[in-house]
This record gives sequence, structure tokens and C-alpha cells, in this order.
Amino acid sequence: MAQVTVNIDGKAYRMACEAGQEDHLQALAARFDGYIANLRGQFGEIGDLRLTVMAGIMVMDELSDLQAQIDSDAAELQQLRTAAENADNTRLDRENEIAGVLEDLAGRLSDLSQKVSASKG
Repeated sequence: MAQVTVNIDGKAYRMACEAGQEDHLQALAARFDGYIANLRGQFGEIGDLRLTVMAGIMVMDELSDLQAQIDSDAAELQQLRTAAENADNTRLDRENEIAGVLEDLAGRLSDLSQKVSASKG
């Protein structure tokens, strides 16, 4: 496990993370620190704990919105997959229908060709 020191609201926190994830953890902490700074700018000194809770709720609100968008996109993707599958099935049905018509036409042409050949002979 790697160790990283992150700074949030002017305070240093030592945290463990998987090796190679140090930069990612630093970026997450910096982003969260931005939430805290934004709230502190809006509300002033209202207490560290309250700011942290408010920032956490803001993050969860964004997460909720993103999850709703993912769910919506997943439902749309499923509808598109179903529509594509239905279109493929319709295409196959049409191809089979056309093949049947062509086979019938080929048989009629063959019969007609035999009749023309017989009438010449």
C-alpha cells in the first residue's frame, strides 16, 4: 500500500491507497477541497464539520444525478439494442421472403423455358 498526504481545507491527511493510485487520490482530494473552498466562500466560517457534511451532500447530489443519467442511458441503450435486433430479424425475414420469391420465379422461368424448347422441337 502506498501512502499519500492530501490537503483538504488547509489540513493535511495521510491516507493509504493502492500503488499507482497516488495521483488519482490527490486529484480526488483536490476536487473535494474545491467543494469545501466554494462553500466556505459562500457561507463563511460555519464550522469545519458542517462544511464537510455540506460538501459531502453536494458530491452525493452530483453522484445521484450522474447515476440517474447512467440509468437513463442504459435504458436507451437497451431500447436501441432491441430495435436493432428487431430490425435484423425483419431484414432476415425479408431476405427469406425475397429468396422464396426468386426461387419461385426461377422455377417459373425454367418451366417457361422448357415449354418454349418443346414448342420449337
